[in-house]
Amino acid sequence: MEDYLQGCRPALQESRPLHVVLGNEACDLDSMVSALALAFYLAKTTETEEIFVPVLNIKRCELPLRGDIVFFLQKVHIPESILIFRDEIDLHALHQAGQLTLILVDHHVLPKSDAALVEAVTEVLDHRPIEQKHCPSCHVSVELVGSCATLVTERILQGAPEILDRQTAALLHGTIILDCVNMDLKIGKATPKDNKYVKKLEVLFPDLSNRNDIFDALQKAKFDVSGLTTEQMLRKDQKTIYRQGTKVAISAIYMDLEAFLQRSDLIADLQAFCQAHSYDILVAMTIFFNTNNEPVRQLAVFGPHVALRITICGVLERSQSPFLKLTPIPSIHPNLQAYLQGNTQVSRKKLLPLLQEALSAYLDSMKIPAGQPESVSVSREQMDKEMNKAGNSLSPGLSQDEEDPPLPPTPMNSLVDECPLDQGLPKLSAEAIFEKCSQISLSRSTTASLSKK
Repeated sequence: MEDYLQGCRPALQESRPLHVVLGNEACDLDSMVSALALAFYLAKTTETEEIFVPVLNIKRCELPLRGDIVFFLQKVHIPESILIFRDEIDLHALHQAGQLTLILVDHHVLPKSDAALVEAVTEVLDHRPIEQKHCPSCHVSVELVGSCATLVTERILQGAPEILDRQTAALLHGTIILDCVNMDLKIGKATPKDNKYVKKLEVLFPDLSNRNDIFDALQKAKFDVSGLTTEQMLRKDQKTIYRQGTKVAISAIYMDLEAFLQRSDLIADLQAFCQAHSYDILVAMTIFFNTNNEPVRQLAVFGPHVALRITICGVLERSQSPFLKLTPIPSIHPNLQAYLQGNTQVSRKKLLPLLQEALSAYLDSMKIPAGQPESVSVSREQMDKEMNKAGNSLSPGLSQDEEDPPLPPTPMNSLVDECPLDQGLPKLSAEAIFEKCSQISLSRSTTASLSKK
C-alpha cells in the first residue's frame, strides 16, 4: 500500500486522465480507508496504464481533527505526507478538461458545491440506503452492512486476493471493527458479512492486532483532544443552526468543562472563532466519564450578544421536555454562562430543538412592534444594552421539577435513539457512541445499586 501511495502524487503532474476514488466529506476512518484500499485494488488489477488516485475529501489542515485517522496511519506506518487531500487537487478543472473519472465510496450524493461533478461519476460503492433522486446514473453497488470497508474487503478477496498485503489488511480490519463497535452483538451494528470478512482477514494475517486492543486504541484516539487548539476542538464535532442571518454553533467537546475553561487565552480564542465563522452564539456541550466511570455532561453558552445569550439560557433552564436539570457553574467571564447538566441522557441531538426554539423566540423579539413605523428598527446592539440593564431579572430560575420526562427506549440494534435498522443503518458519530456508552454505564450503576439493596 505505501509504495502505491508514494506514486500517486507524481501521477498528478502528468497530463493524463485520472480515475479519482473519493470518500465522503466527513472523511471518517471508514471513508478514508475505503478510498485508499479501493484505489489500491483498482490500480493493481487494471491491465491498462490508467491512473487511480485516492483523495481524502477534506483540507489537509483538517486532518488533526480526526484523531483515530492520525493514530491509525502512524500505527500502520503510512506517512501523512504521501496522502492527497481535496485542497491539493482541482477536480472541477480536471472535469472541465475532460480528464476526470470519479468513483464514490462511502457515499453516493455529492454536495451542491460538487453538483457539476455528477457527470464524471462512473461507479458508487456505499453501505447506506440509496437516495434515488440524487444518486448518479451509473453502476451503483450498495449493501447495508456495518462498514463500507467490508464491501471493499469483499471486492479485493473475491477479485484479487493475492494483492492484499498486511498494511492494507490492517487498515481494513481495524476500520471494520471500529465501525461495527467491536462486533458487539448487543449493539447490533455488525452484519453477518462484516463478521465474515473480519474473520477472513484474521485467517489470512494471524498477526493482526487483537480486536479488543485495536478497538480500544482507535476509540481512545477518536475522543482524544490533547494537542488540539481551541478552534480545532470546537470544529471537531460541530453543528450549526442558521436562521434569518443569525448563526448558532453547537460543539461537542470531550473533556471536563472546568479544564476547558482554564485553557490559556480561551476567551480570545472563542471570540476569534465566532468572528471568523460569523457565529452570534457558541454553545459548547462537554461530555466525559468521571473516575467512577459515570457520564458527566456540562454546558457553556458564550457570546457577546446579551439578548440572544439570555434568551438561549432561559429556554434551556425552563425546558421540561427534555428536563436538563441545569445547575449554574460560577464563571468569571461576563459573556459566558456555564452549567452542570444533571440529566446526562439529553444529548446534543435532543438539545438542538431547544436551541431552535430559543433562536425563534429571539428573532420574534427583534421584530418591529405593532403600530411602530416600519422605518424604525431596533438594532441588536440596542437590544443587548437594554437586556444587559435588566440583568438576571430577565433570566428565569431553574425548574424545580424532580421528575424527568419519559424517554423512549433505545433500540438494541442501534447506537442512535429512534433509528432502527429497518430504516437503514444508523449514522454513527463520536457523540452517538458516547451516548450509548453513557446509557450502558447508567444501566450498570442502577443494577449495582439495586443488587446492594
